[in-house]
Amino acid sequence: MRWAVLLAGGSGTRFWPLSTPKTPKQLLPLSGAASSAEEAVERLTGLVPRERILVVTGPQLAPRLQESLHLPAANILAEPRAASTAPALIWATWEARRRDPDADVLSLHADWAVGDAAAFRRTADLALTTARTHDRLVTVGAVPSRPETGYGYIVPGARLDESARTVARFSEKPDAATALDLIAAGALWNSGLFAWTSHRLLEEVARHTLEVAPALPKLELNDVPGFFRAVTPISIDVGLLERSGAVAVVTGAFAWDDVGDWAALARVRPKDPDGNIVVGEAFLHESRDCIVWSDGDPIVLSGVEDLVVVHANGRILIMPAERAAALKQLLDALPPEIRDIDS
Repeated sequence: MRWAVLLAGGSGTRFWPLSTPKTPKQLLPLSGAASSAEEAVERLTGLVPRERILVVTGPQLAPRLQESLHLPAANILAEPRAASTAPALIWATWEARRRDPDADVLSLHADWAVGDAAAFRRTADLALTTARTHDRLVTVGAVPSRPETGYGYIVPGARLDESARTVARFSEKPDAATALDLIAAGALWNSGLFAWTSHRLLEEVARHTLEVAPALPKLELNDVPGFFRAVTPISIDVGLLERSGAVAVVTGAFAWDDVGDWAALARVRPKDPDGNIVVGEAFLHESRDCIVWSDGDPIVLSGVEDLVVVHANGRILIMPAERAAALKQLLDALPPEIRDIDS
């Protein structure tokens, strides 16, 4: 049977001051009226039933996610410690196989914006079918719309069939010039949407992921805390997909964005005639291409361009939109009494 694993961890820094450790990105309505996690579960309707959706998150977020996603309590998997995506997905895949020895698994993140849910489901169905038919780990490549330097790229190789190809190589977060060359050569964004049979994933991990493989017997003993203590944190991309020779890629026929920072809202939310994004109460006068978010008092802008202005959780953030990707450096420089938000 088909299962889905939703990765929903995260510490809540990229959308400060709106996002916090208790309310990180995936719990926020960044691209619409519902939270990103709620949209992710709804997007699976008709592909994977709710009783076979597993959510991997931290203990602090587990109760809120169960409540908002309306999933069985046993389907919320709280990591004993954060150890990146490889241990999380290996644990969740093992859990799916424990409940269903013939499990096929779709892996996705809870904080994406997807433009066409029906196209997403068609692509996910193709990825799962390819994983079963060709007995491979499958990654979905999104067609690039710009030379994004914050994403990884996939260079497709030989054809497996009319829809799937092998992976010639991965390129992680190239510079702008290299990204343009990759796009010209037909490379795809590595979306982070994966599919595999539980059997194939665990076999490939045993062969290639030495940071995790020695701890697999602890899962067989149902010692999840021991498993997480024993593993070395590593991403599934670096720890397995870039090492395995059993990887395939299919192209995603849907608009996809990982909504990585405040500036990304300009790609996923509707704009007013002057190119502004406004959430909450605000008045903009002769201002263009601004992103404004207020969870309280009205914000008034006049005669400005290309700003991000956020009023949330008792903090006000104002910065040029071009600096949105550098928010982490700003947070590192802030005094704790300003940076840290207990909500």
